[in-house]
Amino acid sequence: MRRIKLTREEKTIEDALVRGEYVPVSKEKFEEIARAIETHRKNAVLNIRINQGDLDALKTKAKKLGVKYQTFISEILHRVAHG
Repeated sequence: MRRIKLTREEKTIEDALVRGEYVPVSKEKFEEIARAIETHRKNAVLNIRINQGDLDALKTKAKKLGVKYQTFISEILHRVAHG
């Protein structure tokens, strides 16, 4: 049988599963989580031009937070749109 090579993140998840850190949830909770995921699904593309200095500053802040800069920018736009 061929063994699948897992990424570091996948291996961490597998190890947590083996240790019993994941527990089943009720059908209602599962549906609530599924709705939340669907609500936050990104389904539109946006191309914009911004100042290079602003982009560099956003990339720096995203890196400090440990997230990808496009994800960081998307979260900022989401908060402004719904805040």
